[in-house]
Amino acid sequence: MARQPMLKFVKIGRDMPEKRPPEARRKDFHEIYAEFAAEKAREQASRCSQCGVPYCHTHCPLHNNIPDWLRMVAMGRMQEAYQLSQATNTFPEICGRICPQDRLCEGNCVIEQAGHGTVTIGAVEKYITDTAWEQGWVGEITPAAERSESVGIIGAGPGGLAAADVLVRAGLKVTVYDRHDRAGGLLTYGIPGFKLEKDVVMRRVAQLERAGVTFVLNCNVGSDISFQEVHAQHDAVLVATGVYAARDLRVPGAGARGIVAALDYLTASNRVGFGDTVPEYEDGTLNAQGKKVVVIGGGDTAMDCVRTALRQGATSVKCLYRRDRENMPGSVREVQNAEEEGAEFVWLSAPAGFTGDPVTGVIVQEMALGAPDASGRRSPEPIEGATHVEEADLVIKALGFSPENLPAQWGLEGELETTDWGTIRADFATHATSMEGVWACGDIQRGASLVVWAIRDGREAAEAILGWLAERAGIAAE
Repeated sequence: MARQPMLKFVKIGRDMPEKRPPEARRKDFHEIYAEFAAEKAREQASRCSQCGVPYCHTHCPLHNNIPDWLRMVAMGRMQEAYQLSQATNTFPEICGRICPQDRLCEGNCVIEQAGHGTVTIGAVEKYITDTAWEQGWVGEITPAAERSESVGIIGAGPGGLAAADVLVRAGLKVTVYDRHDRAGGLLTYGIPGFKLEKDVVMRRVAQLERAGVTFVLNCNVGSDISFQEVHAQHDAVLVATGVYAARDLRVPGAGARGIVAALDYLTASNRVGFGDTVPEYEDGTLNAQGKKVVVIGGGDTAMDCVRTALRQGATSVKCLYRRDRENMPGSVREVQNAEEEGAEFVWLSAPAGFTGDPVTGVIVQEMALGAPDASGRRSPEPIEGATHVEEADLVIKALGFSPENLPAQWGLEGELETTDWGTIRADFATHATSMEGVWACGDIQRGASLVVWAIRDGREAAEAILGWLAERAGIAAE
């Protein structure tokens, strides 16, 4: 092997793993990207410039040691690459699949800015840990010593699972409560299999179970068990519920049958993928087969709905978004994948109402872009008199999510403080809330965001809990 395995970006072009043809991937829910072969992974990793100020590292919420593990891959030192990757990321094989790298690490790659095309960081990250699982390098979690303290985690999504991993490695007793029948939260029921096959999630859950984490499933805190009971049973509690209240439309006809929420639709599809019987899917309520589908929204959840509808056999799928392509929040890569698979995007379009009950169409208000808003994107403004109707048998609302009113549900008004947006108010460094012994992380603290941010929050909150328990033990010893 050459003494200098890196800096090959001038000689070697960017290359992604092979992607299955659209006509083939529309027929199933398997992931669309093939795995890198060892030689191709080394080649693509060798393109890294090993720059002095690695913006990929800086712009990764987990501050992954990306240049270091790229170098290890390029040198064929795969087990060391895995150890570096796992050191900062609880679930690197998941982030490698679902992170919007074009907005984070890859979008800030120095050689991308120089016009050479970014290093395919996400694909290499996925390859590293998939290889580690195949080779048996992903060992069992074995804490050095067991401790008496216990932590209750409410929510088995990415933030809660990441925290559970840190805490059980430290020897604590960890119990995770979740309303669903399977752990994983959004990873299990919100993200389609063509982006994240479910065995990838389930093997991480199984790893935590073998380490001693107890999962209490089909358990809705606030009804099946009170928050006060959870709080009393544990030394510390972490709230990691996510945000699941769907934002609604206040336009005429919005209550018609055939207008459904994105998460309900995606959850039904994922349950079917697990082999569950889902009445709302079987009776057609949450099934796009043979229907003209309109998805409203421009984020990654909208792209998931669009691509799921195509796989279910919709006769047509259109996505309405109030801004243009350049100003949409969703991943550029996901939009491209959706278009390849047959979706049509109707830009600068907002729903003004619906026809029929059951729904037969969406009344579309055509928009133009005005001055930038607080986010820096140009604000959409209606064009007077410019409306048309898009035919639809099924309308899926992918308008984002808001937090549930947890203090009201849990009888904690005046104790558990919330922000003006309804999220739990917590310190962004320690994640401590206004209640002693209670922390919060992920979307319920920061609002609807990315999985990678939830993982970071969960790890940080777990470390803060460990510090608090140590401090409390020290005071008791005195």
